[in-house]
Amino acid sequence: MNKIFKHLKGDRVIWGIIVVLGIFSFMPVYSASTNLVYVVRNGTTSGHLFKHGMLLTVGFFIVFVFHKIKYKYISTLINVIMLGVCALLLMTLFSGLVIGGANASRWIRIPFLGVGFQPSTIAGLAVMIFTAKYLAKIEGVTPTFKSSFISLWIPVGIVLMLIIPADFSTTAIIFMMVMLLTLIGGYPFKYLLKIAGMGIATLLLFVLLVKAFPSVMPNRVDTWMSRIESFLPNDEPEGYQVQKAKTAIAIGKLTGRGPGKSTQKNFLPQSSSDFIFAIIIEEYGLVGAFGVIFFYTVLLFRIVSVVKKASTVFAKLLAIGVGLPIIFQAVINMSVAVNLLPVTGQPLPLISSGGTSVWITCIGLGILLNISSNNDKDSSLEDNLEQNLI
Repeated sequence: MNKIFKHLKGDRVIWGIIVVLGIFSFMPVYSASTNLVYVVRNGTTSGHLFKHGMLLTVGFFIVFVFHKIKYKYISTLINVIMLGVCALLLMTLFSGLVIGGANASRWIRIPFLGVGFQPSTIAGLAVMIFTAKYLAKIEGVTPTFKSSFISLWIPVGIVLMLIIPADFSTTAIIFMMVMLLTLIGGYPFKYLLKIAGMGIATLLLFVLLVKAFPSVMPNRVDTWMSRIESFLPNDEPEGYQVQKAKTAIAIGKLTGRGPGKSTQKNFLPQSSSDFIFAIIIEEYGLVGAFGVIFFYTVLLFRIVSVVKKASTVFAKLLAIGVGLPIIFQAVINMSVAVNLLPVTGQPLPLISSGGTSVWITCIGLGILLNISSNNDKDSSLEDNLEQNLI
């Protein structure tokens, strides 16, 4: 065991959170998978548990690999990665999988493995790294709006425009995360106001075009609108998912029904992914819910710690860019489950079932751990210098 720990570098608390949330996820996923087995008629509970275990095992390996790769190398490759992401998004846009009879157009299948994944999740990480690199490059210099628009916002905009037809929620989250990162990175606020206005105008134009020419491209505009309308106060009944999630939460009370004893998992669609937090509350109660929130809160504080200790501007911005979206995604998933936000289809990081989300989260955590390991080296060098001077 000691030999294993010797090869693990970086923030030990983050390592601990990854392991704890990963191990904890097995029971909720195993329990909620009965919906897929007996309602959707897809596989077996043991099969879904085994698949989740394999995805997490590969995910832990991804964390280990990326925490060994120097984050500076990622900076040199990000332009090529962005081009690859655009190619994947184009492929997905025109040949995405049809899921449950609906043209989701956001999944493609990996040849030979038979595993579907969402390029939009990869795109989110790539865009944040790309933005961090640009902001580090202009550190101490105020760019013109035109130069920054060409160098930063056009590449980001192209990626977002390729995502939005099939996945509005992911597009909105990426856009907000980029705006937040640029604000933290010292990008002129007056420029951000212009970009926000252009983003809203582009969204409205897209909706109008889709409504006018619905057969031009696959889209989910009607789905977005129905979710927003059902969320806003009105006389219409709440959506089926929201009703079942509320029922699960009400049943859970303080301590829950116990592991595996959820009843609403048999009725709540996406109970092992998008709405797994509602199942956690039903089975583990508010105690379990606050336990999950506690670990994400600790992770947020450790991300802040890594950012503070980072020795370069790029390392600080990169830590924010790969770390905050994980916390943001967790907050959105839990908020949707308790009906604080409209349904968005965002999984709970490291807990929900689903390969792409787990693996992209693990890449982000691996990069974060690599930054923290370099922080440790820098601090140890400083300590040695101080000792030598003394």
